[in-house]
Amino acid sequence: MISRDKPPTAQETFMQMAQAAGLRGRLLVTVGILMLIRLGIHLPIPGINRAEFARAVASNNEILSFLDIFSGGGLSALGIFALGILPYINASIIIQLLTAAIPSLENLQKNEGEAGRRKLSQYTRYVSLGWGIVQSVFLASFWLRPYAYNFGPLFVAQTAIALVAGSMFVMWASEVITERGVGNGASLLIFVNIVSTLPKSLGDTIQFVESGGREIVGRVIVLLLLFLVTIVGIVFVQEGVRRIPIISARRQVGRRVLAEQRSYLPLRLNQGGVMPIIFAAAILSLPLLIANFTKNAELSNIVNTYLSPGGSGSWVYALVYLVSIVFFSYFYSSLIVNPVDVSQNLKKMGSSIPGIRPGKATSEYIERVLNRLTFLGAIFLGLIAIIPTAIERALGVPTFKGLGATSLLILVGVAIDTAKQVQTYVISQRYEGMVKQ
Repeated sequence: MISRDKPPTAQETFMQMAQAAGLRGRLLVTVGILMLIRLGIHLPIPGINRAEFARAVASNNEILSFLDIFSGGGLSALGIFALGILPYINASIIIQLLTAAIPSLENLQKNEGEAGRRKLSQYTRYVSLGWGIVQSVFLASFWLRPYAYNFGPLFVAQTAIALVAGSMFVMWASEVITERGVGNGASLLIFVNIVSTLPKSLGDTIQFVESGGREIVGRVIVLLLLFLVTIVGIVFVQEGVRRIPIISARRQVGRRVLAEQRSYLPLRLNQGGVMPIIFAAAILSLPLLIANFTKNAELSNIVNTYLSPGGSGSWVYALVYLVSIVFFSYFYSSLIVNPVDVSQNLKKMGSSIPGIRPGKATSEYIERVLNRLTFLGAIFLGLIAIIPTAIERALGVPTFKGLGATSLLILVGVAIDTAKQVQTYVISQRYEGMVKQ
């Protein structure tokens, strides 16, 4: 009774993880599937000179290195899970953009309840399958052609089937984690893939420091301190909440008159979490993929110059990246919080915001506050994603290539969301124990 309104401590959380059958089962499902996915990344596709292809990926472009991090090294290793979760992420972007543009899809999301969301999920799977087929065929036909031992239609068909099957398995595994495990499956897969590259980056950094002098040591220390500051900023953005006060009207229950109650409506500074960053990175990778597929020298030159963080026109890349983050932040915010629905729900419950009339005035007020919060959160996210990477290049420390502030943002954001879900399960177990007593 004393601790029921307090957040669970670390000791209570670990005890529940070990003792509570429901939470323990979810954790085992999550860990088991993640281990299975990591195993599949290292199951090679036959008929390809993987060593030469890995060197080509490492030396080609920083965006390719970033995509390789997203796939946990599966792209450079050419495992059956080389595409990973990327087709599913691209399909999610397409479906969510279409949902905002097509009324029938918007109706499925807002008015059809669980059945509508399941149908949208099914559409996302279909689009993911089609997108995976396109990506795998182009990958086998263009990128892998110089590295194939016996290139031909049979090689393209076999490689495409293996890549598509691996991508669909990863998509299914992410949905199993979301439904029966802990956390968001797609985000956790990306989290584990990024973590798997940390040992190599740290080892390369240690070798880089040993090969240099005191100046190199100072640069690395400054970069590590910058990463720590970035982590603090990420936590600040992820946990930032604007609390709008709400007053509930007096109610009469029988002969009793209940006094008005005060509560608040929490609006997060960053409604979309890490998804705006993931989607923006996926969008920026498309021009590079198109340039590599078409083998157009002029297009490749433009992309490598203006849409690459290492190009001479990297300011264009930074600007496009920032605008993409702002766009997807607003887009996700509009999907998660609908000011009109919130206003109607408050009116139905007999609640109101002090000084604001119910109805249209309330929805306009909530929308105005939400737009300001989303703008601040999006700009903060964009700066966190861009500035540390620019400083990393200015300091001349190349060992964290591809692993910059964006990866840190994903790691910290997914860790916070997963920890909150675990705490939610612990609190639910606490109340279940009180009910049984």
